Amino acid sequence: MQSQLRLALPAFALLAACNAGSGASAQQQAPAADADAAPFTMTQVADFDSPWAMAFLPDGRMLVTEKAGKILLVSADGKTQQTLASVDVVFQGQGGLLDVIPAPEFAKSHLVYYTYAEPRPEGSSLALARATFFDGATPTLTNPQVLWRAGSDGKGGQFGAVIAFAPDGKSLFLTSGERQRFTPAQDPNQALGKILHLTLDGKPAPGNPWAGKQGSPTVTVTDPPKNTELARTAPSHAQTVEGPNLAPAATWTLGHRNPYGLVFDGGGRLWEVEMGPKGGDEVNLIVKGRNYGWPNVSNGDNYDGTPIPDHKAGDGYEAPKVFWNPSISPGGMVYYTGTMFPKWKGSLLIGALSDRGLIRVALSGDKASKADQWKLNMRIRDVVQGPDGAVWLLEDAGKTNGRLFKLIPKK
Repeated sequence: MQSQLRLALPAFALLAACNAGSGASAQQQAPAADADAAPFTMTQVADFDSPWAMAFLPDGRMLVTEKAGKILLVSADGKTQQTLASVDVVFQGQGGLLDVIPAPEFAKSHLVYYTYAEPRPEGSSLALARATFFDGATPTLTNPQVLWRAGSDGKGGQFGAVIAFAPDGKSLFLTSGERQRFTPAQDPNQALGKILHLTLDGKPAPGNPWAGKQGSPTVTVTDPPKNTELARTAPSHAQTVEGPNLAPAATWTLGHRNPYGLVFDGGGRLWEVEMGPKGGDEVNLIVKGRNYGWPNVSNGDNYDGTPIPDHKAGDGYEAPKVFWNPSISPGGMVYYTGTMFPKWKGSLLIGALSDRGLIRVALSGDKASKADQWKLNMRIRDVVQGPDGAVWLLEDAGKTNGRLFKLIPKK
């Protein structure tokens, strides 16, 4: 199916926790330091309107999304920007144009994948799409195709929307938030509150935990739980299915709230970071078929103060490897493999929105621990490793411009 991209140029040009058994490392607080004490210097490279994600192309140029709907091509030095495409999105609250990433074999396929809040008859739905990068005199994205939709159209934020390609490049993983509705995260018939494993064409990948299983054709929520963020204002939410309901067959894990980071480490383990409610932000090791507990358990509480049972041994849910309480509001995440910052190699670097900084989580096999926390006085939406091992930070400044910074070691 064709996604809704508006033509703006002639011809092809498109302006298109932890439980008690998780270890003390999950609870210790990393020492916080301000930017002056950080081991890096920050240089502003560019600024954008409400940016959300960025990714490098093989030649060093960057793709950047702006939530209002633009996919930008940015020069390696950040001095020039071109609009590759304008995507028709629901730009409201947490919705809009979200993640972007080139395909694993981009040099051959020229494909770019992206996610967004798609306008639907009953509100919006998370959509996964791809388009072909045409690198001519006027670079554009052509032949846009919607590959997958979350369904359960309606109101709400918390889209998740982060893409991670499998290490072999033959499939992808996609985070799908629960849209501030709580219960869908535990509903096998809905794709909300899940991590999905899909083929490169957006179909359920072979070998998934519930491969071949189809869900009910429609699911309607008529009475949202009292403690949801949308309580008393949420309409009914219908699971809109265009053909068979393949949500169960596509599901890899369930019980997620709002996963904003998803990366593979050097050993092929899949790590995720997600926003908890009031407290309880989590780093999780993602294991096939596991249930991560939301909304039944959390190391945070509801925003109205209603408590949620904490993770505990034997509760049947997978506990986080690291959690934060109070919240840091994690944004994007990268697994660092470069040599520019030797101490960081093999670590997770996580952007913090409410904590306004950068956080490092050290990994050792299937274990994680808090390592460093730098206060930068800005909301960090995305964290990316550059081709030379530098670290790039994308700022979320709300409705104002968001800046792009390059981090290199202090001399």
